[in-house]
Amino acid sequence: MTKKISTVILFLFSITLVSFSQNTAALSRAVNELAGEDAVKHGTLSVCVYNVNKKSQLYAYNSQRSVIPASLTKMFTTAAGFEKLGKNFRFRTLLAYSGQIERNGTLHGDLYIIGGGDPLLGSYRYRQTVPDSVFAAWHKAVVAAGIKAVDGRVYYDCSIFDNHPIHDNWQWGDIGNYYGSGVGGLNFHENMFFIHFTPGGKLGYPATVSRLEPKGISLHVINEVTTGPAKSGDQVVVYGEPASTIRVCTGTVPIDSRTFSVRASLPKPGQACADLFTAYLRAHRLSVSGAASEAMQRPSKLVTLLEYTSPIYYVIAQYANMTSNNTYAEAIHRYLGYKAYGLGSSANGAKVVGDYIQRLRLQSSGVALEDGSGLSVRNRVTTDFVCRFLTEVSKTSYFDDFRHSLALAGENGTVKNMLNGLPSNVKVRMKSGSMTGVRAYAGYVITAKGEQLCFSVIANDFTCTGSQMRTKLEKIIMKIATME
Repeated sequence: MTKKISTVILFLFSITLVSFSQNTAALSRAVNELAGEDAVKHGTLSVCVYNVNKKSQLYAYNSQRSVIPASLTKMFTTAAGFEKLGKNFRFRTLLAYSGQIERNGTLHGDLYIIGGGDPLLGSYRYRQTVPDSVFAAWHKAVVAAGIKAVDGRVYYDCSIFDNHPIHDNWQWGDIGNYYGSGVGGLNFHENMFFIHFTPGGKLGYPATVSRLEPKGISLHVINEVTTGPAKSGDQVVVYGEPASTIRVCTGTVPIDSRTFSVRASLPKPGQACADLFTAYLRAHRLSVSGAASEAMQRPSKLVTLLEYTSPIYYVIAQYANMTSNNTYAEAIHRYLGYKAYGLGSSANGAKVVGDYIQRLRLQSSGVALEDGSGLSVRNRVTTDFVCRFLTEVSKTSYFDDFRHSLALAGENGTVKNMLNGLPSNVKVRMKSGSMTGVRAYAGYVITAKGEQLCFSVIANDFTCTGSQMRTKLEKIIMKIATME
């Protein structure tokens, strides 16, 4: 009897083993082939696949190695936001005043813009968030209160977050560019501005700056940009400290563009917001006697004119993940720190995300998450951890919202042009991450048989180009998505 039972168990085990081997053989060959290439052999390739429904690991290669995740970090930030804030949460910016309003409409006092961390305030992405729309709503509230002139100034208050908009470990070559702008208590225009270049007539000729946008911002651009080959794209790097109003531009713009726009980090976005609102009021015949300034101390008595709210959190998280927007992710990260500890900072945001991971009961050795966006080179994960995280999130009440905040491969976001040969009955939602020497992907697969898998594929310190590595990793992800 015992022998018969043992034979049956052995038979069932052999069936499972054969099935497992058939499922992973093609994937294993693709991973081993890539790992043996010259571009990878001195770096790190890490791959992990889980069956979400069964909470079981299907495949692993170097899955316990600590690797840099780049923008995969945003998944942890946004998931924590879904739990702590909820999909319908809105950031709030207050417009208020101090002092007294005379019968003739003169305010003997000041206007106050009190930031609430909103990353979309003044954003160019929506009609209702562009500067003119925001300022029009604020102007209407000022007029409705009977104010016709301000014998004072516009103050801006950023105190909800700390005074360090960027993380200590961000790189100098990043922080002058739009994606390295960081965040403050009062963000504006996504903390970036456009530099519009006109290419020169020949290769190597200087490219001239035709205009800056938003119009009226106060800064100085040192332009060292020249004219590059046709279809060479954006090869401009912008340098500058967060508090400095000087931006140095180097690199090239393509000769075949009539004009070419580059995004750079906006210095002192709170100041820019207050400056431009002051100018808007004056342009609409409402005088303001003083220059805009930061509020070092808020008056004990303020009268609220308007509570301006952002789009809902789901929209912001979706943009953060689909377009890999660092400003959105960092604003969420620091707001989580503010809500938990009374001050928005990288350190406090990291504590909240760490606590969230503990609540998911995830063992996190080999993991370090220091910022909210993934721009820090000191962030570390293992692909096994990423898969276990995605598996645990699948059991939460906000899973559908989180999953749909990830880009659909072949259709939208940063993975719009990936996995184009995917069968129509297979769906892959995933997050991408990239920086110099790093390409990373993670997300969920609904297979042709309806199984739900999650995966993480990360390469560090490779010697080929980023686009070449993307193509190589895409082949591996395709093997995962089409597992039988």
